[in-house]
Amino acid sequence: MKNKTRVVLNLDAVIVAVTRHHPRILTVSAKQNLPAIPSGPLHREDATLERSLRGWIEEQTGIEVGYVEQLYTFGDIQRGLPGAPNNPRSISVAYLALITEEHPTTSSASWINWYELFPWEDHRNGIPDILTKHLRPALATWAGNNAERNERVITAFGSDNRWDGMRVLERYELLYEAGLVKETSTRDALPESISGVPMAFDHRRIASTALGRMRGKLTYRPVVFELLSDTFTLLTLQRTVEAIAGVPLHKQNFRRLVERTRLVEGTGQRTNSPAGRPAELFRFRSEVLLERPRTGIGVPYR
Repeated sequence: MKNKTRVVLNLDAVIVAVTRHHPRILTVSAKQNLPAIPSGPLHREDATLERSLRGWIEEQTGIEVGYVEQLYTFGDIQRGLPGAPNNPRSISVAYLALITEEHPTTSSASWINWYELFPWEDHRNGIPDILTKHLRPALATWAGNNAERNERVITAFGSDNRWDGMRVLERYELLYEAGLVKETSTRDALPESISGVPMAFDHRRIASTALGRMRGKLTYRPVVFELLSDTFTLLTLQRTVEAIAGVPLHKQNFRRLVERTRLVEGTGQRTNSPAGRPAELFRFRSEVLLERPRTGIGVPYR
């Protein structure tokens, strides 16, 4: 008879904000001073997983989050601590939370730019040099003459004129398998300026899952408005979408899209700008949720 497996259930939170056109996630200090996402075990007395999660977030960061959705469940056997066979199996239920940035009130919490974790994902100013000069050549060396590996590299990392922004998790997992990121602790790992800032445990994998989910949801749900204040300019809306999507958008085409989908409405107010023409302020039209099933921005990724 096999020994019963002990299981530990944790709740993890990827808390996202966009500040000054930079996508950021909230982190806390973990082992070896590596950043980690807020997490903690399920409290037995909490009626729901989400209530327990919110408690851990507030305790570790001092921030009370609003919009929260379940992201994914992570339970690979490699997540557990190595050593004796009676170590518990570690299962994490991860959540995605979207807020406007607040200053954390605990000393261990801080914000980090998403593209410091995944520098190859930011194409707003063109194709990153680290992608063409470092990552693709390193992956080509790793793949060698292996047809299956080469196909996976092409699928995940594409080419200069074919980039699928939603394959974030696939790209990170491929870099991990190739031993090119610091979490693998191999001599093939590339410098952080190329392979990104490492995170504790498997939290960068969880963060990459969240970024892919966010990019996907942009196309069919109005999640971007959770990252904005109640009123905003169309330029701020565009820059926020670009920050998450990681690609530049044509200004006039974007505005025509927003007008056609009637996602926003004017407030009749304008910004107070000491220089230049004051911009009109808009708000999200919540009625759009009742008008049609798909209410996203529709950002092209391929």
